[in-house]
Order: sequence, then C-alpha cells, then structure tokens
Amino acid sequence: MGEFELLARIRERLPQPGPRVRLGSGDDAAVAVPGGATATSVDALLDGVHFRREWSSPAQIGAKALAVALSDLAAMGAEPGEAYVVLGVPTDLDEDGCMELLDGLAAIAAETGTTLAGGDVTRAPVLTLAVTVVGHAPGPERFVTRAGARPGDALVVTGELGGAAAGLQLLGSAKGSRSSFVPHSHTKDERTASLIARQLEPRPRLAAGRALAKAGATAMIDLSDGLGGDAGHIAEASGAGLRIDAAPLPIAPGVAEIAQTTGRDALQLAVSGGEDYELLAALPPECLEAATTDVEKQSGIALTRIGEVVAGEGVEIRRPGGGLLEPTGFDQLG
Repeated sequence: MGEFELLARIRERLPQPGPRVRLGSGDDAAVAVPGGATATSVDALLDGVHFRREWSSPAQIGAKALAVALSDLAAMGAEPGEAYVVLGVPTDLDEDGCMELLDGLAAIAAETGTTLAGGDVTRAPVLTLAVTVVGHAPGPERFVTRAGARPGDALVVTGELGGAAAGLQLLGSAKGSRSSFVPHSHTKDERTASLIARQLEPRPRLAAGRALAKAGATAMIDLSDGLGGDAGHIAEASGAGLRIDAAPLPIAPGVAEIAQTTGRDALQLAVSGGEDYELLAALPPECLEAATTDVEKQSGIALTRIGEVVAGEGVEIRRPGGGLLEPTGFDQLG
C-alpha cells in the first residue's frame, strides 16, 4: 500500500462536500466560504490511550474519532461544518483496515451533516487520528462558552451518565474483549451491550446543543472528562460556584451493578468516569421548561435539572442523605 494510492481510494469514498466547501480533498488546501462565525476544535486519539484495537473495529475507531471531536462543537451550540483528519497508520494496519476506518468516519459525517474536507496520511508507531472540526453560527455571540454561568441559573445535563465508564470497566475485565460481549435477548446482556456501546460508539449531542443555545444557555461544556471535572471548568471560567445534587443524576442502567462488582462507588463512577459526551449547561430558570421540551423534541434526549449556580467558587456535589462527593474527573496527564 502506497500513500498516494491510499489517498486516491479515500477520496473516492468521501461523501459529497457540503454547501460551504468550494474545494475539498485533493488539492494543497481546502477552500470554504463559511459566512458568519466559526468555531474550531482539535482532538487526537491514540491506540492504547483513547481506544484499543483489540476492543474496537476500525469502523468504530473512525466513528469515535469524529464523534468526540464534534462533541466540542455540540458544547458551543454550533452547526457542524467541516472536518479535517490526520491518520497515522501503523505497519500492522492494511489498506482494507484503513478503508473500514474511513467508513466509520464517513458514517458519522453523514449522520451529522459534516463534510470530510481534507487531511493527511502518515506512518506512525501506533494507530493515531487527529481530527479538526469547524462549526458555524450566524455570529460569534451565538456560540455558548464556559464563561457565562450566573448565580441563580439552573444546572442541567442531557441523557445519562456513567455508561461509558462502566463499559470501560467491562472491557478491562478479565474477559474484556469485543468478542466476549455479543448481545443476547436477555435484559442483562442488552444492558451490558448498551454500556459497552457508550464507550466504543459515542454520539455527539449536536441537536441538543443547538436547542440549549437557542433556549438561552449561559454556559455549556461536554462531559468528556467526567461531570465533576468538567463542572469545575464552568465554575472557574464563570467565576461562580456550582452546587450539584446527586439524587436526581440520570445514571445509566447497569452502572450501579458494574460499580458493585468492581468495588467502586456507583455515584463516583458516574461523576468522575468521563467519556459520556453528554452536555452540562447553565440556564436561567425561566428558560428551563422550554429548553427541556425543545431538547427532547430536537434530539430525543431527556434533560435533567441537577443543581444551580451560586455565588462563590468551585463545585459541590451533595450525596443523597448527606455528605459530599469529591468532584473529580479524568486527567489525560494525571
């Protein structure tokens, strides 16, 4: 497999570019005419750090790489636009494997309306993907940052928490390989498969992010590193305190059982595990009802109120019945 031959095959498989792209993959640079304002984010995924090839198919790896990058755009309330992918190919990944990986990328691109506008291919010691995504809005004021939360705002979260962390626990167990978790018709097996899918096949909450932005969200972040850690980013950027009630946290089915079997606290796993890629947002209380309705209508995902923004600093997570939960999260370099 040569570089140019692989690039040619890739270009043949790329979906048609979106309306903003005037010149896509195949030249020295892509040309886009965005209009309005753009938001740009970069994510890198490496084998052994962000995924493991023994757990995931190439298609799942490609899909996850684009999905987690787009999650940053969801947190800004952006409309997805273009993606640029750098693929580092190890010697034990053949051309068919590369094409399967591209199919995973293309599936998420088609699902979200994202144009795969360009990128690069190189040799690498391990499978590596670096993804740059560009999102759009009519003007810069339409993007939601981490810095606008105000005392009195309600704190809300989309979807369910802890599923990806529990899925990782399952994959890392003694029998943890992709072939060990073929789902069956039994409820327990379906729940196990669902938890593993949350780890291997995340989806960006783009529609929910746009609905929250339209409803008046004052601050927002995606939960890549865990509720505790990511809530701290909003608190610090906004110069305010976040008070979270653990009782209403929407914990994914099966998380408590997995936590128990591994000797972990279920709430702590849900709060600190990371990779759920749900959205945490602050909203004026008067916007909460409309936001809840719009998020469910636009995305099919539930919105749960979990606390409020207060004067002060830091994050406080209150356990049901009393006591506090440490607001920790995942640290890439920790």
